[in-house]
Amino acid sequence: MRKASVGIVVLGLALAALGGIASAAPVVTLRGKAVPIPGFRHTGNIFGAGAAVEGELTIKGTEYNGYPPPLIGVKVYFPTGTKLHPQEFPTCPNKILIEELEPSKCPKQSSAGPPGKAEGFVVFGSERVPETVSVEGFYAPHGGINFIILGHTPASIEKVSTGRYLNLNGGGGFGPVADVSVPLIETVPGAPAASTDRIVAKLGSAIKKHGKTYYYGTVPKTCPKGYFPVKAELTFAENGNPQTPVTSTATFKAPCPKH
Repeated sequence: MRKASVGIVVLGLALAALGGIASAAPVVTLRGKAVPIPGFRHTGNIFGAGAAVEGELTIKGTEYNGYPPPLIGVKVYFPTGTKLHPQEFPTCPNKILIEELEPSKCPKQSSAGPPGKAEGFVVFGSERVPETVSVEGFYAPHGGINFIILGHTPASIEKVSTGRYLNLNGGGGFGPVADVSVPLIETVPGAPAASTDRIVAKLGSAIKKHGKTYYYGTVPKTCPKGYFPVKAELTFAENGNPQTPVTSTATFKAPCPKH
């Protein structure tokens, strides 16, 4: 009986430890849909058509002094059959966007879509203050998308997230993967890093060259499950330390085209 009791106690401690590990990561919710590209007919959530993607990520957690820990990475897994054509589009040189932080100098058609936004908190002394930043994507050299993050009040923020594509031909039940690194944002050196709890973005465009239209991304031609499976993996810096990352996963069933 004593051995059985000890075993139950040990099992209980192990389960409690596992529960603690699981609760150390925020809860993430993902939503998204294919939408028309302004100025281009027959685009949007149509089988095989060009489309932009409108997405929203929400983050809920209290692991970082009552708020979600700092976000340091985002991976978005697109549906199987999604096709990307980055080679047809102008790109914004890294020198202009990453080094000089001058998005206005980027070639016009290198814009990946209208500015999105991220909502969260920055720290001043012992006080956390809400801040909304603009997040604008530009097509990057050698494929991928880079994002410039700009905030003006209460903190002045100028940062760049760099992104690349993985598995352009798909695999593991999904299509291409967008892999984006997110920088830590501190109001002053040594202060707690900023937290993010909501990101909204619209990405994707089209271009006409030599009488032909090219779409950065196209919708799959089939929808065998009755929906498009989409997944996001968000990585956070536990306790603000990028060397101890924790990851949360969210899935979403995007609607199939009606025609």
